[in-house]
Amino acid sequence: MTTRQETTWFDTARFGMFVHWGHSSQRGCELSWPLVGGVTNLPFGGSVPVEEYHSTAFTFNPQQWDAKALARMAKDMGMQYAILTSKHHDGFSMFHTRQSDFSIEHAPYSQDIVRDFVAAMRAEGLRVGLYFSLIDWHHPDYPAFTESDKPYQFFNWKQPTPEQWERYTQFMFAQIRELLTNYGRIDVLWFDGGWERSIDQWKAYELEAMIRELQPEILINDRLPGFGDFDTPEQFIPAQPPARTWETCMTINESWGYNPSDTQLKSARQLIHALCEVAGKGGNLLLNVSPMGDGALPPEQVERLQTVGAWMAQHGESIVATAPGLEPWQFYGPSTRKGDCIYLHLLMQPYDSISVRGVPIKRVKSVQVLGSSQALAFSTRCAIVDAMFNPDPLGELTIPMPASAVDPYATVIKLEISPA
Repeated sequence: MTTRQETTWFDTARFGMFVHWGHSSQRGCELSWPLVGGVTNLPFGGSVPVEEYHSTAFTFNPQQWDAKALARMAKDMGMQYAILTSKHHDGFSMFHTRQSDFSIEHAPYSQDIVRDFVAAMRAEGLRVGLYFSLIDWHHPDYPAFTESDKPYQFFNWKQPTPEQWERYTQFMFAQIRELLTNYGRIDVLWFDGGWERSIDQWKAYELEAMIRELQPEILINDRLPGFGDFDTPEQFIPAQPPARTWETCMTINESWGYNPSDTQLKSARQLIHALCEVAGKGGNLLLNVSPMGDGALPPEQVERLQTVGAWMAQHGESIVATAPGLEPWQFYGPSTRKGDCIYLHLLMQPYDSISVRGVPIKRVKSVQVLGSSQALAFSTRCAIVDAMFNPDPLGELTIPMPASAVDPYATVIKLEISPA
């Protein structure tokens, strides 16, 4: 797989917003998958007849869509970037395109949602990404998915004729060109759906070359077969972090699109803990939101996002622009590092004290509760010989933890260590 080698803003972004939204959100069902009969890893995906699924493209009129408010929320939460589904597997374009009438331009709403999104996020100083599905279950030359093709079977996809495929790849290239030329700088192109065709069928080498020519600084995820600047584990935090830059995308419930029947929501504490764990392993958390059919976010998602945002307002410096901190044997929990500071994330309530091992104990300047001015007492110890003869020994730091220091979601302790 080809990838970039240089360090970019993405390597330490740590927190971003994924926005899964489309005309099917009016129906309160998952994006795209219901039209093919659902899929096992989306337990609330359901099944909707193909024509019935596509019909809501002609009634999509999200009058409550407020890209500026969404951008402010992302900014206030400490997010560094945001990615919108410009086109999901169902083939509906959330942007104005000359390649097809199956787009927001020809829905009652008519306004260019991608343009609104990009402008709003840029205005708040966030990096901008666009999700684009290589699959198109609506396009006749893909070819389109029909009722007779159900149930959806992996590795048994309907194949186009050579003439159809040539027309489809021209269409796909043209749409990607539009996205990368009509909206200014795009920081991330987030592909999906590569599993249905081969590298050669996707013309991946030509596509990657075109993308780099149009947007030389852009980052491409690992879902364009054969390419990728970063890895994208989904709905999962790896036990061991990938060897290169990575991002895990995660939903608030078990669905990507707005789905009121899916009430299995993660708590705000679970989301904060996931963010701490991902940052401690040097990754980014791309947290998904699911606007409703009218464009507003579901109240239950807003409540959780506000809680995460309030926590980040107090503790964000331990997440954004950090590097992984200590090894697991040094501290029982995620930790991050920035300059001369180490941040300890306490995801379980301490009994009486916490211990940190293998740190330069004579250079510990201060220990404090992040988000407050509360300084904490600490004691140190090391091997007797090191204490007597080593001017800079590594040893153990013990920090008594008063109940007043414990945050209800995740306590963060900041260690400031003098340079050697």
